[in-house]
Amino acid sequence: MNILLLALQEIRIGLRNRLVIATTLVLGALALSLVLLGSAPTGSVKVDALAVVVVSLASLTIFLVPLIALLLSFDTIVGEHERGTLMLLLSYPISRWQVIVGKVLGQTAILAIATLIGYGCAGAALWIQGDFAASSIDAFAYLLLTSILLGAAFISIGCLASALVRERATAAGLAVGVWLFFVLIYDTAVLGLLVADQGQTIGQRALDILLLLNPTDAFRLFNMMATESVSVYSGMAGPGDSSSLPHGAFLLALIAWIIVPLILAIVAFRRRAV
Repeated sequence: MNILLLALQEIRIGLRNRLVIATTLVLGALALSLVLLGSAPTGSVKVDALAVVVVSLASLTIFLVPLIALLLSFDTIVGEHERGTLMLLLSYPISRWQVIVGKVLGQTAILAIATLIGYGCAGAALWIQGDFAASSIDAFAYLLLTSILLGAAFISIGCLASALVRERATAAGLAVGVWLFFVLIYDTAVLGLLVADQGQTIGQRALDILLLLNPTDAFRLFNMMATESVSVYSGMAGPGDSSSLPHGAFLLALIAWIIVPLILAIVAFRRRAV
């Protein structure tokens, strides 16, 4: 019950700060623009517009959703501390782990609402046009689900960062660093490592492990392998098909990226002096 109340409080705060509205508008506008731009190549050739949009939205999600998630969560604990409300919150009959879980659930709900409405607008536009194949509906549903999971993973990471530091500015800098590392630096470093290795020591299994260690890679590979039509348009069907991991392993990796940072955040918050 306490967790639910905290989650609802986070949603109310998000509505008061217009985070839901702003996030929804950004996601919706970008998704609709991809629908309009993506309809261009479908005139004379029979291209599945929904599959093209899924590929485009997956690439957009990797950059945008983690950033939004970290903006929502980086001051989860340290912000309460600087505002002087953390001690008041802990004076209620509520456990510290309930505070973490409740706030993460509330922030995930905010991101889920924005994602479902924003990306749903793109799906509705294509539905009205009737410009899609039935096989791509599942891929679009997978995209919605995994986008929420990806956001939840970065919310957990942001909450962990917030529980570890003592100043809001430090948490903000750490959140930016996390985004840069997982979204931009990690894949570049892995690519450089593969080029330098020349296939001598890093095999397929090691590469699979490296990909699972990044939630954005797990998200991308899961969606690029979602259906046959999407894998054709993604340009990643080759690497995805050659993976020794089953499709569900990437989904499990995303779930693990939610649970592990959440547990670490709970441990860090329990050891934190108010």
